[in-house]
Amino acid sequence: MCSRLSRLFSGTQFLLKRGTRRPVRFQAPFRNELPTAVCWHSTAPESVPYSWTVHDDHFEFTYADTCARFNFVWLRDNCRSSACYDLKTNQRMLDTTTVELDIKPTNVRTDEDSIYFTWPDGHRTKYALEWLYKNSYEAQQHYPIQRRELWNLEIYNNAKVPSVKLKDFMETDKGLKTFLQNFLLYGIAFVEDVPATMDATEEVARRVSFIRQTIFGSMWTFTSDFSRGDTAYTKIALDRHTDTTYFQEPCGLQVFHCLQHSGTGGRTLMVDGFYAAEQVRQNHPEDFHVLCTVPLKHEYIERTSMCENNMIGVGPVLSCYSWNQELYMIRYNNYDRSVISTVPHDVVQRWYVAHRTLTTELRKPENELWVKLNPGLVVFVDNWRVLHGREAFNGYRQLCGCYLSRDDVLNAARLLGLQA
Repeated sequence: MCSRLSRLFSGTQFLLKRGTRRPVRFQAPFRNELPTAVCWHSTAPESVPYSWTVHDDHFEFTYADTCARFNFVWLRDNCRSSACYDLKTNQRMLDTTTVELDIKPTNVRTDEDSIYFTWPDGHRTKYALEWLYKNSYEAQQHYPIQRRELWNLEIYNNAKVPSVKLKDFMETDKGLKTFLQNFLLYGIAFVEDVPATMDATEEVARRVSFIRQTIFGSMWTFTSDFSRGDTAYTKIALDRHTDTTYFQEPCGLQVFHCLQHSGTGGRTLMVDGFYAAEQVRQNHPEDFHVLCTVPLKHEYIERTSMCENNMIGVGPVLSCYSWNQELYMIRYNNYDRSVISTVPHDVVQRWYVAHRTLTTELRKPENELWVKLNPGLVVFVDNWRVLHGREAFNGYRQLCGCYLSRDDVLNAARLLGLQA
């Protein structure tokens, strides 16, 4: 019976009438057997059942237990026919402004795995059912753009995340993929056996990305000589923070390599900011909302004999995608946070409460990962997620590193088949 209905329904055409306020309903001898169905389709047992309804102002599609709604202009704009989309360049060819904003299809039909729309000018659009589902707003709400493993110290240690040897990292796709998988999941990743030189560190960095040129140059090295107007160029302890919050787009990744240290102390601290933020979201949702909505200025002011800079970046402490509330960036730096002048006084008070809640979570000892960076060990840090700091030290300590383009690293991951 199912296969018979499938053959009958898939060949049925649905005609739309302008001005109607009701969905176009199926008219067939079997309507009484399926009184609640507008359109029904079932093939092999492993196929995903779906249904759809044509409304006067939108198209409704239920697939994998998700009900999605599409504007007709959206359906026409995203047509993948050769006249509208170049499959070689993966670019839209259709001039969107030529599509009538109140366009409606004149005909809708389905087959085993696709749905077809015919438009007033006779043009036909075909969508695979799965493609239409995956690209719906409703489906996007259920899936994160990037899969992550949020961690505190216990979780990270139990995961036993492996470092990657230099030879494997530089010479094999398997080694590079392992490294990138570690980085995507945990926001940090390590490469071992790297010669303790700036040139070798640069070569490792360029394996995954172009190096981002900033006010600090491309590759940089620093010691406690206070040669730049930044607390990092001292021997004192640094509290957890993210870098370049004073850029309109903070640097995506940071690379660290300790070239030499003749002294004690100086361990590097790392904290998963997303783990801490999620604790705030679950236990203090009002504070989480404040941290996501209050814009702040961060500022870098430097006036030395060698450099003069005044950089200002604006954004909230926490940034989430609007459609699924997935957290994608934390901008946390109490050193560089400027005067709060972007919201009225009652909101300012709420922000300080929320900031205290997040800071308390970030400073819990069980959330801290301390690592001694010795020569030969290079660490990549997701600067949009993982906060770093250091303990005070003595003696001579020299580090080198750079900032990387986030887009290039994610591109490298996707080309290796990873979700990023």
